[in-house]
Amino acid sequence: MDRLDAMLMFVRVVETGSFTKVAHEFATTQPTVTKQVAALESRLKVRLLNRNTRGVSPTEAGALYYERCKSIAADVAEADSVVQVRQTQVQGQLRIGSSVAFGRRVVIPLALEFMQHNPQVQVDLSFEDRYTDLVANGIDVALRLGKLADSSLGARTLGVNPWVLVASRTYLKKHGTPRRPSDLKEHATLIYSSVQGNDLWRLRNASGEAVSVPVTGRLRSNNLSALLAAARAHMGIAALPRYVAHESLQAGRVVEVLKTCRLPEQEIHAVYPSPRLVPQKVQAFIAFVQGRFGKEWWGELPR
Repeated sequence: MDRLDAMLMFVRVVETGSFTKVAHEFATTQPTVTKQVAALESRLKVRLLNRNTRGVSPTEAGALYYERCKSIAADVAEADSVVQVRQTQVQGQLRIGSSVAFGRRVVIPLALEFMQHNPQVQVDLSFEDRYTDLVANGIDVALRLGKLADSSLGARTLGVNPWVLVASRTYLKKHGTPRRPSDLKEHATLIYSSVQGNDLWRLRNASGEAVSVPVTGRLRSNNLSALLAAARAHMGIAALPRYVAHESLQAGRVVEVLKTCRLPEQEIHAVYPSPRLVPQKVQAFIAFVQGRFGKEWWGELPR
C-alpha cells in the first residue's frame, strides 16, 4: 500500500476509534492497518495515536494531521466521483476517427445527429486515409473498413460496405458493355490505389466462382471522389463503394456494370483503444450507429 492508502486508513481510525472496523472497510486485516499507521508515525517521527484499553484517540500532533488528511480524503473522493460520473453519463469530448471519404459522406451526418441527441457531448472529427494509432492520436472511437489488424483494440462489427462497378452510359455506348469479368481487360479502368494497387480486380461471377482480372487504366487515385468524377466524365469503369456511387446511380450519371457479379465487401467496425472500461460516451456512440448499417444503408444517408 502507498502513503495515500495509509493516510486514508489513519483518517478512518480516528473517526471510528477502531483498527478492526477500518480493516473491514478496506477489506484487509487489523495488523495491516496497524502497520500502515505505524509506518506513518515512523516517517513523520511523531506519535499520531494514543492506544489504551479504552480505545484509540489522536495525539495533539495526530489531531492536526487528521484535519489535513481528512481534507485530502475529501479531495480524493471528489476526484473519484467526477470520473465515475463521466464514465456513467454521456458527456465530455468524443474524438471520432475515420477515413476521408467514409468520414465525409457517412460519419459526419451520424455524428451531427448523435450530437443533437446528446447535448453534453462535444465531438472532434479526425479523418485520415492512412492507419491511425488510436492511443497516440487520442481517438476515442474510429469507424474502420476491412479486416482489423490490431487485436488489442476493442471492436464492434457494425455491418458491411459493398462495392460496385460503374461507368457512364456515354462510355459504354462508345466502348461497349462488359458481359463477363474477363471483358474488363479490354476496358479503361479507374483504379483506387489504396485498395486496388496491384491492378488486379477480384470478383465473383454469377456462379459464385472467384475470378481475378488484370486491369489497366490511365487514372489511378487514392481519392474515391476523384474516381467517381472520372467515371461521370466518361473516362472508364470504376470500382467504388456503393455509398460513394449511390447518388450518381440514382441520378443516372453512371450505371452499374456487371450486375450479376460481386466485388468483395468490407466489414465496417467501430474500434476503440481498449475493450475494458469503455467510457459511456463511446458506448453510447457505438449503440447509436449499431443499427445504421443494415440492408441498403447507403440509401438512407442524409443528403
